[in-house]
Amino acid sequence: MSILVDENTKLIVQGITGREGSFHTRQMLEYGTKVVAGVTPGKGGQTCEGVPVFNTVREAAEATGANATILFVPARFTMDGICEAMDAEIPLIVTIAEHVPVQDMMNVYHMKKERNCTIIGPNSFGIISPGKSKAGFMAHRIFSQGGVALMSRSATNCYETVQMLTQNGIGQSTCIGVGGDMIPGSTFAELLPALQEDEQTKAIVLIGEIGGNEEELAAAYIREHVTKPVVALIAGKNAPRGKSMGHAGAIISADGTGSAASKERSLREAGVSIAESTAEIVGLLKKLL
Repeated sequence: MSILVDENTKLIVQGITGREGSFHTRQMLEYGTKVVAGVTPGKGGQTCEGVPVFNTVREAAEATGANATILFVPARFTMDGICEAMDAEIPLIVTIAEHVPVQDMMNVYHMKKERNCTIIGPNSFGIISPGKSKAGFMAHRIFSQGGVALMSRSATNCYETVQMLTQNGIGQSTCIGVGGDMIPGSTFAELLPALQEDEQTKAIVLIGEIGGNEEELAAAYIREHVTKPVVALIAGKNAPRGKSMGHAGAIISADGTGSAASKERSLREAGVSIAESTAEIVGLLKKLL
C-alpha cells in the first residue's frame, strides 16, 4: 500500500512558478506524480510545465480535488503557506524550506492539532512511495519498490541508505524526510502508527540525529505498539561536545537527553537493532527480513 502518497495523490505545488518550484514540478511529473495544480499569487490563469496555476490554494483545491500540497517557498513565507493549505482543508502538507522560524513552527504545530491534516517538514526532502508517486526533490532513480519504510531527519544519510538497499535488492515502501529542524510538523512517533498498519511495509528504518528527543519518544511508542522489525541509525555521535553544529534540532539537554548514547539506549531497550553506519543497515535488514 505505502503511506501518505501513492498513485491516487493529487498534488498542488505552492510556489510553482519559482525556479525550484518549476524545476521540481517537472521532475515530479516525469516520475508519474499527478501534479494537478500550482499556486502563485497574482499568476492565476497561467500554466507552468503544463500545470494550471491558481492565485490561492483554495481555488486550486476546489478546481482539481487536490489532496496534497508541497511548498517550494522561502522560509519566511512558509507559515503563511501552511496556514493557507490548512484553511483549504488539504490533508497532507509537505514543506521543504530550511531555517523556518521556530516560533512559526510552534504556531503551526499547535494549529495542526485542531485540523485533520499531516504536515511533513520543514527542512525535508519530501516523501516518495517508489513506483507510485513522489512529493519532493529526491533523486528518484535510486529508489526501488519493496517492503522497507524509511523515516529520516537527514536527507544525505537517507539517500545513501536507499542507494545501498536498492543495490542489494531491498526495495522501499515509503521514504519520509521528517526534517532536521527543531520543531517538525510530524515526529517519528506520530508517523509510526501508519507504518505499523501498512501491509506493504515489512520493516522500518529510522535515521535520527543527535539533539531533541524525537528518537526517545519513538522508542517509547515502538516498545508498546510496533511488532515489525526496526533498525535505527543515530548520526552525529562524534560531534564535539559543547559545539553548535548541523541542523537546528541538534541540541542536547543538560541531563543527556538528545545525545546519541541516550537515543541508542532507549531504542535498544525497545528492541530496535542499532546500526553504526548506513552500510550496516543493509546487513541488519538482511538478517531481519
